Amino acid sequence: MTRPIKIGFLAPYSGVYPFYGHHLMAGMLLGLYPGGVQQDGVQFIPVYTEMGDPKHTIQAVNKLVYFDQVDMLSGLISYRSVPDIIPVIETYNKLAFFFDMGEYIPYFNHLSPNVFYSSQQLWQSQYALGYWANKEFGDTGMMVMPVYESGYHLNSAFFKGACAAGAKNMGLHVLPRDPIDIRRFNLSGFFEEIEKNPPAYIHAIFAGKMGNEFLKQWKQSKFYKHIPLTVVENMAYDDMLESIDGLDMEMYAASTWGRGTENKRNKEFVKKFETTGGQEANIYGLLGYEAGLALKEVKHHLDKRDWDTAIKLLHKESVTGPRGERNFYPLSGFALPVIDIVRVKTSLKKVQKTVISQGNGLKFDSPDFKVISEESVSGWQNPYLCI
Repeated sequence: MTRPIKIGFLAPYSGVYPFYGHHLMAGMLLGLYPGGVQQDGVQFIPVYTEMGDPKHTIQAVNKLVYFDQVDMLSGLISYRSVPDIIPVIETYNKLAFFFDMGEYIPYFNHLSPNVFYSSQQLWQSQYALGYWANKEFGDTGMMVMPVYESGYHLNSAFFKGACAAGAKNMGLHVLPRDPIDIRRFNLSGFFEEIEKNPPAYIHAIFAGKMGNEFLKQWKQSKFYKHIPLTVVENMAYDDMLESIDGLDMEMYAASTWGRGTENKRNKEFVKKFETTGGQEANIYGLLGYEAGLALKEVKHHLDKRDWDTAIKLLHKESVTGPRGERNFYPLSGFALPVIDIVRVKTSLKKVQKTVISQGNGLKFDSPDFKVISEESVSGWQNPYLCI
């Protein structure tokens, strides 16, 4: 009997999505075993990496490789930690299949033939939304975000999209962080600023409950209905909108995936995930599922521990999943996602999302994105939403 494939799973803390790891692993198994999950085929070994910084990530990788003797590595990771763990991965010829939300544009200085990525590609939806917002509303937009969100490439990607549509400038308001009470949420300075210089539209970038708090205060302000609002994709996730579904408001977002997307492969995934796990399908289950579909194509070689062949095949492998064609090795080009521009309406009855346009992404190594990666220097090391 073939022993199970041991997958070491890096799991940083997330107060926003505390069960993301379970959803990633469940999705991987559903993709790997389309006929039904085999309990003895794969063994996950999760390791807590605290905030996902390089120090704790390399400690976890060393434990998994040297002590637990895992066959593969996976889990949620920041690109900032990748250079530290590549030497171990390559020395021991481990196949690594990591996940990220796309908070950083992956213009890698450190690529490894052993490392693959399943990403939501938030930088793509931000770029597409910036382009659309400038064309739709005009050239004087303003972005608003807390200090945490300002430390990633989300605002830069949105701005580059707007610039590609003709924008020459854009306002930026970063909410100050109260050192005494970091949960304190005060928009008074932001409201004063837009009253003095009204923008053509607002683009909000918030994570977790703070996003919902912003939406509540925006709805109550005198600017609602007068200034259009666009939001980062994660603010429009179905599960995030559940707690404000009675707010009765309208906004716009760009989406690379939706639970209700009407295509055969997405409906198949949603049904499998919700039937098996008893929970609504979400972005983490999707990312895991896409990775599982790719690993299924090389499963025969994984079972034989023929890592070299599996790695070579994954360099070229693309799969057709709920989001269309996907590939996972940066140098293979990363297939461009289909991006929907959606109008989001919340009401007492339901959250309604209507596709009103199609957005365009860019290749991750385009000159515009290269400039962001080289010039937007940040000390933020934890993966997005890991707060």
